[in-house]
Amino acid sequence: MLTNASWTEARDLLLGLARPVETETIPLDDCAGRVLAFDLKAAEDVPPFDRSAYDGYAFRSEDVQTASKETPVTLRLTETIPAGSTASRPVAPGQAVHLMTGAPIPEGADCVINFERTAFTEETVTVFSALRPGDNIVRRGEDVAAGSLLAPCGTVIDAGLAGTLAAQGIPQVRVYRQPVIGLISTGSEVVEADQPQTPGKIRNANRSTLTALLSREGCRVRYLGLAGDEAESIAALISEGLDTCDAILLTGGVSVGDWDVTPEAMERARAEILLRGVDMKPGMACAYGVANGKLILGLSGNPASSLTNFCACALPALRRLCGRNEALPQMICASLLRPFKKKSPATRFLRGRLALDSGRVCFDASSDQGNVVLSSTIGCNAFLLIPAGSGPVDAGMELKGFVL
Repeated sequence: MLTNASWTEARDLLLGLARPVETETIPLDDCAGRVLAFDLKAAEDVPPFDRSAYDGYAFRSEDVQTASKETPVTLRLTETIPAGSTASRPVAPGQAVHLMTGAPIPEGADCVINFERTAFTEETVTVFSALRPGDNIVRRGEDVAAGSLLAPCGTVIDAGLAGTLAAQGIPQVRVYRQPVIGLISTGSEVVEADQPQTPGKIRNANRSTLTALLSREGCRVRYLGLAGDEAESIAALISEGLDTCDAILLTGGVSVGDWDVTPEAMERARAEILLRGVDMKPGMACAYGVANGKLILGLSGNPASSLTNFCACALPALRRLCGRNEALPQMICASLLRPFKKKSPATRFLRGRLALDSGRVCFDASSDQGNVVLSSTIGCNAFLLIPAGSGPVDAGMELKGFVL
């Protein structure tokens, strides 16, 4: 069992144990935010034919090589081609066709001119400048060439990928199933949000905080319940979760006090404890384990601590569980907008918001970074890291971090 590991050691340990869940096939209209479960290769060219970039006229470029304002060239119109239709005959010398944006380029024509640059009647079009072959033509396969890799397995489906799937004629999409994460709250002092807050009790903020984070990442949350500080009752909920969930997340009871019994409960549920404690602040207290190949992630009961440890150490593993090929967060460098006056014996995670200031990427740290200050996480979209052993940090200092 590891103890007091670095946050990257803890993250990589969990990430190495995570495996994607099974796949399923869903309708294309339901695919937003899901994770692609196959390499998407283009089966056909997009567009599937040479098409006009404008409403205008198509003809042979060699017919207008001498065209100018002083010596315009007039061509005879043979037909009109709306989008979705094709020409009835090839374009011959001295001829042109009137066509709409997206219409196929007829045989014989090799350029298009938009109608604003011409003079035209019902029978003719007059051109005042020379054109080159290919002008204003969207070539077959210009967007997508058949056989090209459009998106690798493990890509989160966004609007562009959804449209690309449709353009490839894929109405049903194979994606990774959304993993079910069992959520357990512990602590005799904790009551649910809909219960009266009697003296000595606190409401269960961790349940809603982590549910929101997990849902945003594409997980389904199964709330297993609220246990007190008894190892036996916590172990029973863990065992239930191992039967019905893909991973288990607990809050509370992971420190070293007399009532911190979550690690004991994990062992009672036949879990192997992999790690106790991470050298970071906040979020130092934790207990990670595994049972039946499923991760069991015990986090602090302090709201900001559990959120920070979750985002830094646990989240990449859960992203891998979802099937994502890019599980690690995007790393950034940003300048502090305000100083941080405390020393940082351990690696400190500042929570806050990214901003632009005169073209620079800056970071506005929440004013109160305390372990129990949940309100300071509102709007948080990034963490910056102050290296272990640092003293107070001045405004303007550039630090590394990651985006949520």
